[in-house]
Amino acid sequence: MKEMRGVTLLELMIVIAILAILVTIAYPSYQHYVLQSRRSDAEGDLLKLQLSQESYRIKHNTFASSLSDLGGVSNSYYNFAISNVTASTYTFTATATGSQTSDTGCTSLTLDHNDNKTPASCWNN
Repeated sequence: MKEMRGVTLLELMIVIAILAILVTIAYPSYQHYVLQSRRSDAEGDLLKLQLSQESYRIKHNTFASSLSDLGGVSNSYYNFAISNVTASTYTFTATATGSQTSDTGCTSLTLDHNDNKTPASCWNN
C-alpha cells in the first residue's frame, strides 16, 4: 500500500513567503505601468480634441470655445478643459483626478494650437 503524504505547514509557509516577496517587487512596477497607460489614454483624447478643433475651424471659420462643441470627451481619470480660445489660439488641458493624481509631475497635460505638449517629459513620443 502506498502512503499518502500531504503538504506540511513549513512547506506552505515557504510558498507564501516566496509569493509575498514576488508581490512586493512586482506591484510597484504594475502601478507605474497602469499610471502610464492612463496618461497615454489622456494624451490620445487630447489629440482627438485637437483634430476635432481643427475640423470645427474649417467648418465655422473660428475655433470652438467649449468641449461640447467638439463632441466632448469621456475619461474616468482626467478632467478636460479648453482655454485661451481666440481667433487663432486654443489650449487643451487634461488634469488628473482620483488615483491618477499619484502620477507625479504628470498630473496636468496641455496641448495647444501649435502642437506644443507640456510637460514634454510626460508625453509618449
